Amino acid sequence: MGEPDLKIVIVGGVACGPKAAARARRRDPKAKITIIERGEHVSYAGCALPYYVGGTVPEFEGLISTHYGAARDADFFDRVKGIDVRLRTLAESVDTKAKTVRIRNLADDAVEDLPYDKLVLATGGKPWAPPIDGLDLGRVLNLHVPTDAVHMREIIEGGEVDHAVIIGAGRTGLETAEAFFGQAVDVTIVELAGHVLPTMLDPDMASLLEASLPKAAAKIRASEKVLRLEGDDSGNVCKVVTDKGEIECDMVLMAVGVRPNVDLAERAGLEIGQTGAIAVNDRCQTSDPDVYAGGDCVECFHRVTGQKIFAPLGSTANRHGRVIGDNATGGDERFPGVVGTGILKTLGLNVASTGLRETDARKLGYEVETCLAPWFDRAHYYPGGKTFVTKLVADAKTGKLLGGQFVGKGDVDKRMDVVATALTFGATLGDVAGLDLGYAPPYSTAIDSVAHASNVIRNKAAGLARSITPGTLKSRIEQGASMVVLDVREQPETDKTPFGNGEVLRIPLSELRSRLGELPADKEIVCMCALGLRAYEASLTLRGAGFSQVTYVEGGMRVWSADTGE
Repeated sequence: MGEPDLKIVIVGGVACGPKAAARARRRDPKAKITIIERGEHVSYAGCALPYYVGGTVPEFEGLISTHYGAARDADFFDRVKGIDVRLRTLAESVDTKAKTVRIRNLADDAVEDLPYDKLVLATGGKPWAPPIDGLDLGRVLNLHVPTDAVHMREIIEGGEVDHAVIIGAGRTGLETAEAFFGQAVDVTIVELAGHVLPTMLDPDMASLLEASLPKAAAKIRASEKVLRLEGDDSGNVCKVVTDKGEIECDMVLMAVGVRPNVDLAERAGLEIGQTGAIAVNDRCQTSDPDVYAGGDCVECFHRVTGQKIFAPLGSTANRHGRVIGDNATGGDERFPGVVGTGILKTLGLNVASTGLRETDARKLGYEVETCLAPWFDRAHYYPGGKTFVTKLVADAKTGKLLGGQFVGKGDVDKRMDVVATALTFGATLGDVAGLDLGYAPPYSTAIDSVAHASNVIRNKAAGLARSITPGTLKSRIEQGASMVVLDVREQPETDKTPFGNGEVLRIPLSELRSRLGELPADKEIVCMCALGLRAYEASLTLRGAGFSQVTYVEGGMRVWSADTGE
């Protein structure tokens, strides 16, 4: 007799679980594979829920279908993949010695002990909310599973919501703000931290994003703590009370974040890591080698810092699933870790981040150098081009790239991916500046924005570029510092968007060499232009002419005025 068929039981049927099952099936056509999912749907597009609420994804079927239109339901997994999917079934406990999972059918309350050879925990994350009164009121919603999105859209399309409050200005909060705005619902976003996207962006880039959001689309109330929710006579929420006032509303979205769902793992005696998520090795094995775990319930290795982090993302969950599917069927695949990459679209703006923020890098003890570099996503003369701002973070001692952030209307996705790739391989700024990236006017400038930003920091390190940030300039103006702002833009530019702060001289770069005598030799001169490039050139011209106290403003008027428009 041959070896008995391998029994693989997978708890969790959203991202990591189905991917692990599909990969295991491809490697072992005889394995008995069972997915246990407590919800009503399997293998759905969780990251697309805000787009369904907003109507960008018009039909619910789009969330649960393959690219060729087949519904990914239990019948599909049975017929196409030979995988047994148990929906509306709860995994209550794991006996790692007997190698069984006790499951309960939520429809008829039937209990069964399911044997396994390899167990996969893909239990995901669970929404978290602060301990406040009123969370049980009607129309206080999460956006975590498809039924949440369906319910939310039904309420909105029923004409019952004019004003919604989103508690939490993270990725889900900002994506859903766009969905609400697209459905003609006014939005107020309340965030406890000092700025939006506090885990993705540094304060300067977050301020740029906040100032660039359409004022009519969303009101941002940062550094504000929600105290309680109040309801009307029908039991629906009608007011959010904070430490700074009251906000009347018809609906509340709780978007504070998720926590790893480790209840089952804890009861099974598996090791929980320092982040509060399940501890796994690079083969995605838990402390029990026959139990694997992946997705939003596990912690990840950060390739830049070497530390463990909690990084709940659908892309990471799918990568975990492939590794688990290999290893559960006898392979030896390794998960190398993450660099902390994230991207979103909100209210006409693109936002991306990867690697370390400046605040993170300084806490870790790096000698940090940064840049703020506005640029174009294609040649300036090619129709349809848009701008965005790049912030790179680097180690001043070694020139090693540490992270990047992007905000604007332009295409930031491929620039983020370049930086994420560079971080993965430990690249320096010189490596990035020297990359042979694709160029044609419809797609990029001749020197792409990532290379341009890398060169800005390299120029600073070499002493060629002496710069200050817009924030520093504002502070110095407010303090009455003795300096002159030299605006080197052309007159049509200064007429359209004049720089009216402090003592200003307006001399276009094209006239600067012939008008040096108009500049004071005894004051600091701060050069300003639209994006920073001409101001940098002006600063070099002045230094070459003997002016010693010369700097330029990084990011120019684009960052100063927080204008990331076209």
